[in-house]
Amino acid sequence: MNARFITFEGIDGAGKSTQIAALVAFLREKGLAVEQTREPGGTPLAESLREIVLHRAMHLETEALLMFAARREHLAGKIEPALAEGRWVVCDRFSDASYAYQVGGRGLPDEKFEILEQWVHPRRQPDLTFLFDLDPAVAAARMAASRAEGDRFEREQGEFFARVRAAYLERARRCAQRFHVVDAAQSPDAIRSELFDVVTRRWSL
Repeated sequence: MNARFITFEGIDGAGKSTQIAALVAFLREKGLAVEQTREPGGTPLAESLREIVLHRAMHLETEALLMFAARREHLAGKIEPALAEGRWVVCDRFSDASYAYQVGGRGLPDEKFEILEQWVHPRRQPDLTFLFDLDPAVAAARMAASRAEGDRFEREQGEFFARVRAAYLERARRCAQRFHVVDAAQSPDAIRSELFDVVTRRWSL
């Protein structure tokens, strides 16, 4: 079976992290070699860029350029080699996040995003994207309950996350063939079962 590239998307607080680990474990139990990674990050240089992007104030276009610089490094250093060697890749965020956060949330023009996407990965999109959809108010309550100090994205207000959510749903509508929208208000067990069912049916695992 060919290696697959699976991504997880959603606003902060939607509950992706636990489910990513569960899916990776499930795929490994099926005998598949799996690389788990994240964006921004995934390689030493991309992780350094992650720290800058998440914790330093900057111009919107600088933010977008750094996101895609980290992505280019991530693709070259981890994602593409893993797929070429037959390992599945499960990634916490990819370019859909840049569309949602920089275009939807911050107001980067669509055409600038498209130029960056075509430049950095013109022939690479995920085979499957799970979008964890959740009311921003519920996500905010979850974040508050965690009592963790958030990065500069996580500290944004409700209106910002409403725009991000809307952009994610628009992206899912445009790219419906690879998106599966998950109701992230469900119980963790229900979500986990849904994820396992989707990948099992899609690739006859």
